[in-house]
Amino acid sequence: MAIIVDQNTRVMVQGITGKQGSFHTRQMLAYGTKVVAGVAPGKGGSKFEDIPVYDTVRAVLQEHQVDASVIFIPAAFAKDAVLEALEAGIGTVVVITEHIPVQDEMEFIAYAQRKKAVLIGPNTFGIVSSGKCKIGIPPNQFFMPGPVGMVSRSGTLTYEIAGNLIAAGFGQSTAVGMGGDRIVGLTFIDVLKLFEADPETKAVVLIGEIGGNAEEEASVYIKEMTKPVVAYIAGKSAPPEKRMGHAGAIIRRGKGTYEGKVKALAEAGALVAEMPSEVPEMIRKLLA
Repeated sequence: MAIIVDQNTRVMVQGITGKQGSFHTRQMLAYGTKVVAGVAPGKGGSKFEDIPVYDTVRAVLQEHQVDASVIFIPAAFAKDAVLEALEAGIGTVVVITEHIPVQDEMEFIAYAQRKKAVLIGPNTFGIVSSGKCKIGIPPNQFFMPGPVGMVSRSGTLTYEIAGNLIAAGFGQSTAVGMGGDRIVGLTFIDVLKLFEADPETKAVVLIGEIGGNAEEEASVYIKEMTKPVVAYIAGKSAPPEKRMGHAGAIIRRGKGTYEGKVKALAEAGALVAEMPSEVPEMIRKLLA
């Protein structure tokens, strides 16, 4: 069992012939993901790595069954691509694109909610059901089957901690990238609830960062969880009022501080690591 995606998930790539889309499609195929079609306006009828390419999502759905779509479309056009997928009834949409205007994000996230679709991102690394399906951009070598669920606002920190877990002998059930923007589709709580119900997941690693209140909100649900949670919060030394990499990683008016997030998570019963390298040993103790 896996959350959201598994070995049977049929994936469509919007922007399959672009620089990022083509590179990461090859990596997804190498991981074993079932990529059934691509979309690239003006290139319908061609093929990429033996995958048929279509001009529109509707054209894809006339020929293929699709469970999930991944968006590798430049920010200026990303909203239209997301809305096209959602309007066509795609149940899971993964938005890799960063620098999408907030107004555009608000529009397509609200539409996804009305359609009861799962929207991951934007500005996300995607999702990996280890050994089964990868939709997005994570390096293949860091994700192997195991008992640890991961949910994160940061791609690079996820890869680092996943690599540390693999080196310590712990694979992952599923890794989900919430995305680093101020507003996102799936939240920490959404994913934690899925992990709580997933029999393959025995412990959860939550990777957060300064800014916003997503981690504080997550701590309310963590109190109710039966599965142990290890958390790591990035940005301990970040200066106030300065955005650190992600649009959502900024402390304003004393809100979203490192100290506040650590306190809320610890009070909820999570173990909070000060360094990414501490996470595997904490997991080892919890699963002993």
